Amino acid sequence: MERGGTAALACTFRSSSSSSPVSHCSPLLRSRGRPPAPAGAPHLLLPTGRRFSYCSQNRFLETSKGLKRYSLTTFSPFGRPTSLNDADLVKDKMLIDCGEEQDCVLDGIVALGKFDALHIGHRELAMHASKSGNPFLLSFVGMAEVLGWEYRPPIVAHCDRKRVLSSWAPYCRNVVPLEYQVEFSKVRYLTPRQFVEKLSTDLRIKGVVAGENYRFGYKASGDAAELVKLCEEFGLSAFIVRSVMDTAKGSYNGATPAVNSSDKGQVSSSRVRQALSVGDIEYVSKLLGRKHRLVLTVSECSIKERKNIIIPKSCMVNMPPADGFYENCELFNGGYLGLCRVVISTETIDIEMKDESSLSPDPFQEVQQLGIEFG
Repeated sequence: MERGGTAALACTFRSSSSSSPVSHCSPLLRSRGRPPAPAGAPHLLLPTGRRFSYCSQNRFLETSKGLKRYSLTTFSPFGRPTSLNDADLVKDKMLIDCGEEQDCVLDGIVALGKFDALHIGHRELAMHASKSGNPFLLSFVGMAEVLGWEYRPPIVAHCDRKRVLSSWAPYCRNVVPLEYQVEFSKVRYLTPRQFVEKLSTDLRIKGVVAGENYRFGYKASGDAAELVKLCEEFGLSAFIVRSVMDTAKGSYNGATPAVNSSDKGQVSSSRVRQALSVGDIEYVSKLLGRKHRLVLTVSECSIKERKNIIIPKSCMVNMPPADGFYENCELFNGGYLGLCRVVISTETIDIEMKDESSLSPDPFQEVQQLGIEFG
């Protein structure tokens, strides 16, 4: 199992009708059989008591349908949309998480896309990028805000993306791909030619990798063929990768064969969302190439009762699986903690540890996040 700054659970699903950086304080959950978490890793605070209050709107994320998002910069990679005029589009820096010199991807090979799920198709792009140079992911964020789409919680928590990318190193010649973000509002009105020109002159990359269905430029006017043509014109290499097809779809009860108009049977973030929405964790794991991790912010919202941890769903940071009973779970918080099972209900997430001694007798410690890994 992978280790990270957040805790994690690995689980399998049964229907709900089944029975049943930061603190240096000691963690609520003790590590058993694995090396301790590195200094500075977040620890878990679970105040005692029999009642909890829901997390305040300015700190936590509600994921129920139709609810608005809060604390965008804290819990989402997207950020608030920025209003730009034509001059800003020329002058403004392309990467929102790079320095003034914009040299973070200098001479690198960048994979282009909207990498919401970081699924096996996205991993394939990073793998091909690593064959020709230092691999980078160039993620386009903020599209929902600019285009007026209904907000959906991310599949991968922003704070968990580096851990996922680190797990790709064995596929990328033992190099961890680095991810940088482009605010969609800054490139929305660029023509395909202007976009490739900015990649060449502003970011000074060596080449690009994209999927065969990749679209770019204003109103998605450019396709993969035009990308190759323009890259050749600007002296960049271009690699177009065939879609990774969903070979698992016939064996599971999760996503339907086509989940949207652009679905041609390929692995996609839409399929991951559909499978999560029905609790088909085995199928989700196939699409992601790993176990799905749900990250929660833990504070006064949560309670501890003997070997149970109860957290309100309002503390979720990214998309959960469907409500139900998930068993055969493992809990992590910087290190391995023990076996448990999880019940996700309408309002709460209830974690029951198999070994009560896994929980610290003194829970009054400040904590940042907890993660639940399913599958």
